[in-house]
Amino acid sequence: MKSETLTVQQIFQDRRQYCVPFYQRAYVWTQRNQWSALLEDITEKAQIRLSGTKPTPHFLGAVVLEPQLKNGLMGVDTLHIIDGQQRLTTLQYILASIRLALRATGLSDLEMLVLPCLQNTNEATMRNKEVERFKLWPTFRDQAHFIKSLNVDNVDDLRKVFSDSFTLHGTLRKHFSHPPSLEALWFFSGNFIKWIRSEGHSLQQNAEALIEAVMADLKLVSISLEAEDDAQIIFETLNGRGAELHATDLIRNYIFMRAEHDGINAATLYENNWKPFEDSYWTEKQRRGRINKPRLEWLIHATLQAEKQREVDLSRLYNEYRDYVTKGSPSHRADQQVELLNRYALQYKELIGGLGTTPIACLGRRISAYDVTTIYPLALLISVADISDAEKTTMYNDLVSYVVRRAVCGLTPKNYNNVFMNVVRHLAKTGISSIELRSTLNSLNGEASRWPTDSEFLNACTSARLYPGRLDAQKMRSMLTELEGELRRSVKTEEPVVPNLSNLDIDHLMPQNWYSHWPLENGHTVTNSDATSVNQIVLAGAELTHEQQLVWKRQQAIATLGNLTLLNLSVNRSAQHYAFLKKRDGLITHTSLRLNVPLIAMDKWDEEQILARSELLGNAALRMWAKGD
Repeated sequence: MKSETLTVQQIFQDRRQYCVPFYQRAYVWTQRNQWSALLEDITEKAQIRLSGTKPTPHFLGAVVLEPQLKNGLMGVDTLHIIDGQQRLTTLQYILASIRLALRATGLSDLEMLVLPCLQNTNEATMRNKEVERFKLWPTFRDQAHFIKSLNVDNVDDLRKVFSDSFTLHGTLRKHFSHPPSLEALWFFSGNFIKWIRSEGHSLQQNAEALIEAVMADLKLVSISLEAEDDAQIIFETLNGRGAELHATDLIRNYIFMRAEHDGINAATLYENNWKPFEDSYWTEKQRRGRINKPRLEWLIHATLQAEKQREVDLSRLYNEYRDYVTKGSPSHRADQQVELLNRYALQYKELIGGLGTTPIACLGRRISAYDVTTIYPLALLISVADISDAEKTTMYNDLVSYVVRRAVCGLTPKNYNNVFMNVVRHLAKTGISSIELRSTLNSLNGEASRWPTDSEFLNACTSARLYPGRLDAQKMRSMLTELEGELRRSVKTEEPVVPNLSNLDIDHLMPQNWYSHWPLENGHTVTNSDATSVNQIVLAGAELTHEQQLVWKRQQAIATLGNLTLLNLSVNRSAQHYAFLKKRDGLITHTSLRLNVPLIAMDKWDEEQILARSELLGNAALRMWAKGD
């Protein structure tokens, strides 16, 4: 490893090209986070030069370079940027901006001071002049806009080349996703033009001071690797402990730096197998609790837990990944690593999307309301197993039953990470089958992990306060939607498949605010304050009068399953607090759900009907979320 301190001019003056490896992340520096501070540093050095004082160097940090073997005399010397691509790319944008500023201020003669640091010469000896003429070649995600930007000869031409980024008045659009190269050139060139035109000195003096500040006063530590140096180890040392890179950046670099050692064509592997992971779907951040990570990190986290059969520390994801792929004999080759991630990615995408008819997509759709991401490693392990879809479906049905029954029975989900990881370990030892899964779930005991029995579940469906109560709106809507499907399967309906019901309201047939239009069975009307008083008496443990018992009985029935249904929003709002017969007339006109059709034939709705419907839906729930022995 060789280290030397170089000015910007020394870095770029030779006939060479700095290449950002294709698998590294795109350019991410911005005006707010880096450019503004760097501009201040440059103009400060330029001002010192104008005062006649020699400024002290300003260090931009280090760049780590890996020289590539040159095949023959043709072409330019190539160096891969192992670390420091953001700095070197920014410097190219700054030099290009100086060139634009010189042209805008009538100082084109000074271009030759910066042009040798922007372009390689003698195109006749280049293998590919369209690429090799640039001093820096970015990753493929940045190449198109990089080329356009550096080919621009005048600031005004930026408006033509990137017309979508500008308003009719020629200003950069706000709240618009601009190419980073355009934003950089627009920011730096605009400020450089102002600097050159500032009063106190001639345009020529200002421009020369600016050029010298960039070319001579900005310095970097250039570290060139030698044959025995491990580029990945150095990359990890520089970046692995910082917050700048995601774990997936380190993992991607690890895979492709190792591909060469495995005798694998890294570019082909990237293009054919890894490139989909660069899509916005996988780079988009997803929040779980207080943690916000790219979706690809969550995939790798779940994959490692499924493969290693243990909890994986998300904060040490890269180390956990490297530990997994290097341990064992033989270790995982680069192509095997990417193949593994692709195999899990296909299942993971269907799991969290919940679309389609595959077993894991159906599982994802059914559990989406319950926010049980701790089940993902187990779900993925089952999905990639060499078993039939029917077997997977049976296993997933048991898992859904386990989650739904516990929610309806008011049991905590806080121990699910341990429960599902223990199941993963058990299945990894015994083999993945519905018999082993069911046996494991049935063996769980204690409030934190047991699978509720039929009698407990039916009792909860019949009498427990579910909404509001044990279930939030998402869970309650999901439960009613699945019950609608079960009811359709029990009759000869014209539409056996349940449509999307997510836009429907959860309705209390007997409304929560029942006091005005729903007298008690003895004909008495009750006020809100009367009902509140009953609640306080119950809390105090005092004895209720007969009428207060009727009020309490009704209050308890309101939130039970038998009193809940799904309705069109407008129908629900129009008849929300009115008497049952008016609500029934609305149902006759507007509903086609099996949840509601039987209500059309009823003349009244009270606690007795609520209980009967609770029992009906409870038995449907037993079929829907069955518990095998």
